Amino acid sequence: MMRPREIMPQFVEDALQREGLRAAYDARPPYQRNDWLIWIKSAKRPVTREKRLKSMLAELRAGQGYMGMAWQPRHQGKSD
Repeated sequence: MMRPREIMPQFVEDALQREGLRAAYDARPPYQRNDWLIWIKSAKRPVTREKRLKSMLAELRAGQGYMGMAWQPRHQGKSD
């Protein structure tokens, strides 16, 4: 069963734009984008929400990582 797509909160959109990371976010698989939004939005305290947002931004900036787990994008055109 597929989970519904989360709507991006304005504060996340603003952070992605401010940090120049919207393209990096959009390049991630849909499940990652959705999971990040669920994770960030589910924080009960604002300080936790901000910490989670910063974690997502750091992983996008690094070009790898996904919610604290190892992840690297597949490189198109690269032969195995």
